[in-house]
Amino acid sequence: MPGNRPVRLFASCVILLLLAGCNPFSEVRPMMDEYVERVSRVLDTEPEYSRIPATDQMPRRRNRVLPMPELELSMLDFLSLYGCELQYVVGEKNSVMGKVMQPLNRLRYEVRFIRAAGDCLKTVENDELQEVLKKAIASKRETLPIAVWNATWGVEEVETLFTLAKGEYPIAADDPLSDLARDVRQLNGSVAVLMEQDLEVDLGFWGDVHQRWQAEYRAGQLINSARLVTARLGDATGIIRQRLDSRPLCLNGKPNNQSDIVQSMFFSIYIEKVQPYLADLRRARTDLIKPLSELATMQADVMPDQFRVWYQSALALGGRESVWASLDAAVNTHTKAWQALLEQCGLRPGA
Repeated sequence: MPGNRPVRLFASCVILLLLAGCNPFSEVRPMMDEYVERVSRVLDTEPEYSRIPATDQMPRRRNRVLPMPELELSMLDFLSLYGCELQYVVGEKNSVMGKVMQPLNRLRYEVRFIRAAGDCLKTVENDELQEVLKKAIASKRETLPIAVWNATWGVEEVETLFTLAKGEYPIAADDPLSDLARDVRQLNGSVAVLMEQDLEVDLGFWGDVHQRWQAEYRAGQLINSARLVTARLGDATGIIRQRLDSRPLCLNGKPNNQSDIVQSMFFSIYIEKVQPYLADLRRARTDLIKPLSELATMQADVMPDQFRVWYQSALALGGRESVWASLDAAVNTHTKAWQALLEQCGLRPGA
């Protein structure tokens, strides 16, 4: 009946939406679960899903921020009496707002102090003041790496970038890392200059970097994905090895109906679905995790102990605790398992 046509169209739309929503390859977690299911199905075994290891949260801010040594009050009072620009810099620090500076503003203050004190040293003739200025400059230069650390890893905004509450890195993401990656590379350049005690560096863009960190959570998503994919590849590898240790897939190296099914699943699911996502993870790791790892590594001398433990897991690209080294190992082991299985039928990938 013509009157039923809108109803049929509506029902068709609902069905299509439901089917789209049930597509296991649209999100990472169901895709990897489905992959393990498919591997077990074509190899006539039951799937087993291991527990995904818990990922440590970034240490809390109180365990990331380093205490910033202060000049002796008498020294500050002495410096504030003289008429160079340093007098105004010290005055700002002693103001109400100066006593609650955020890490980035504190870094800016430290750089301004050293510059102003150096300029002042060139103009004063008082021996006592010259000695105080020299001591103040030496002290500030010694503690500058602490200010740099606090203005990078001690800021609140970095916690959003590394939050684990936003799931996994999405499939076929539309280049969401380009701005973040550019920011970190530029930040690394500034930090490298500051760590060489070169104060001719632009700190103006740092605030924009922190704002982007507060609006993004890609680093945490990448860590979640590394944990998930490592676990599920391990599950699939275990299923393949179980078959390798029992009856062969093919006798005398001759393909059969089951090997055709296995090979078809290998190409349609692993090669066409899983491998592109693995490539996305590798690319994202290179673009974002690697420069973030470098940002921490170049400040290793002042890195807090709790942060170091987390760094070795979440940011380090190598090492026993590294989620990224574990992912590489899982991919390598899984590839070898597939090669060994398909080689039984003369179908070894890449042969």
